[in-house]
Amino acid sequence: MQTKKQQQLAERKRQSTRQLIGIEGITEFSLKTGSNTELVFFSIKPSNISVLSEEALGAKIYALMSVLKGVTEMEIVCANSRESFESNKAFIKKRIAAEENPAVRELLERDAVNLDHIQAQTATAREFLFLVRTRNRKDKELFAHLNRIEKMVLENGFTVARLDNDGIKTLLAVYFEQNTTNEKFENIDGERWLKNE
Repeated sequence: MQTKKQQQLAERKRQSTRQLIGIEGITEFSLKTGSNTELVFFSIKPSNISVLSEEALGAKIYALMSVLKGVTEMEIVCANSRESFESNKAFIKKRIAAEENPAVRELLERDAVNLDHIQAQTATAREFLFLVRTRNRKDKELFAHLNRIEKMVLENGFTVARLDNDGIKTLLAVYFEQNTTNEKFENIDGERWLKNE
């Protein structure tokens, strides 16, 4: 007879990836999770604050505060929009420390320098998003609510775009597997190989 823990492990093995991370589905504009909750993402193009005057910077901060006060269910998300090389760099450091051959050690050191160079070029590759959690709203009511939020963000001087289905898939791919190379993500693994007959 299985213990409760063994039963839970067996049940988890039968779950899909979406079930394991709590996603019920991806709609054209949102990520559906349990309890009739939908997550809607708004991509925000950040301002280059290094060139703003102190007054302009203060105005931007005030505008952001106004947006956050106006929409209580809004959250801020900062995510990488490029892959991370931290695990690669840690592996190379271990290899350098363990390597006895000077020629191989030199090649590993060059690899480490190259990874540092790549990471320095993409260090500012961040994506800023506003996340709005909605619960138990009908589509018509939800769209009106999201349009009001988008309008308010625009009126406060931010460049904003609501993520669509492909944008949400890209966000999840970068977050969970650091995948920035795919142009199109499938709904089901191997979907591109299926032929309509």
